[in-house]
Amino acid sequence: MADKVLKEKRKLLIRSMGEGTINGLLDELLETRVLNQEEMEKVKRENATVMDKARALLDSVIRKGAPACHICITYICEEDSHLAGTLGLSAGPTSGNHLTTQDSQVVLPSFLVCDNPAMPTSSGSGGSIKLCSLDEAKTIWKEKSTEIYPIMDKSSRTRLALIICNEEFDSLSKRTGAEVDIIGMTTLLQNLGYKVDVKKNLTASEMTTELAAFAHRQEHETSDSTFLVFMSHGIREGICGKKYSEQVPDVLQLNAIFEMLNTRNCPSLKDKPKVIIIQACRGENRGVVWLKDSAGVCRNVSLPTTEEFEVDAIKKAHTEKDFIAFCSSTPDNVSWRHPTMGSVFIMRLIEHLQEYAHSCDVEEIFRKVGLWWMLFSLYFPECLVIAIGSIESRYRHVYLPITPLFPKVF
Repeated sequence: MADKVLKEKRKLLIRSMGEGTINGLLDELLETRVLNQEEMEKVKRENATVMDKARALLDSVIRKGAPACHICITYICEEDSHLAGTLGLSAGPTSGNHLTTQDSQVVLPSFLVCDNPAMPTSSGSGGSIKLCSLDEAKTIWKEKSTEIYPIMDKSSRTRLALIICNEEFDSLSKRTGAEVDIIGMTTLLQNLGYKVDVKKNLTASEMTTELAAFAHRQEHETSDSTFLVFMSHGIREGICGKKYSEQVPDVLQLNAIFEMLNTRNCPSLKDKPKVIIIQACRGENRGVVWLKDSAGVCRNVSLPTTEEFEVDAIKKAHTEKDFIAFCSSTPDNVSWRHPTMGSVFIMRLIEHLQEYAHSCDVEEIFRKVGLWWMLFSLYFPECLVIAIGSIESRYRHVYLPITPLFPKVF
């Protein structure tokens, strides 16, 4: 893992990095959005010596995880080969994992492949969530109490989550691997304290009916939050129902999801966080893909030019009050799914929630997933280009710190 390498070489890098390398690396990390403008300026402003700047920079990168560390190492190898050679740094993957695509094989470097043994597999095994100490939980509450949604007592709250997954269709291809996503998301949400309802293979009308019924559940009155997960084929306009074809516009409009759960239609969830996760293609742009969650017919097309690439192919958007939505792709871009491992987006989302729910708010976890996607696109530029768009923050943070005395805190 790149983060382990950077930790091992940290002291040597602090002593060896020159100011030119540091400044160039800061520019690179800003351009790739590993660091924001404020973080970059802080490194320069608050550290007088070159070694202090190097120390602050490396510590910031290490805290952001393996993808950020890999970008850092790659830059050093490409721009300061003497330093890289002296320290024995290499930007190449240490090991590969072959994943069959429609047209070829893609070799994933080890740090891009899930290495968490608790992650769901094709056998359906569940995962575990990292716990935080009571002291850590108290610190979060003390420092950010005004920014966190109120938490209901575990003994009396009745959290609900809804998963709608369309795997089989009348006219579209079967979404092989979708069952793995269901198992993984169900296990994750149950571990976070939610009672999970799973609905499969619905038309758009049936999805609307299920959403309306879910919005009227009495349990929401004694709940502090909710999760909704949608997994299906998709087009730009929305999520495909099982009867979708070019002749039958069986599509659930994305706006309908927010409308059914807003304050007017779901007053029981007023002022409570509503987290929406959507795993569905929203277009046809693609390069080398695994199995696409697009409603279009698979055909050979030329690779899109860089001018055609979306700049925020992992999109997180706020719509109305107390909503946060995370989509696997933006309009005109495909979403990737492996026939035995499940969706790339869902796999990484589960892994990051398991790893960081004890200490990070949901928005920050989404950022971490987006950073991983960005690194994936840098490693495979012939595939769909994926980057992180600007993120808008509203309202309070959604925290999931898991502690012995406050389990499943949301």
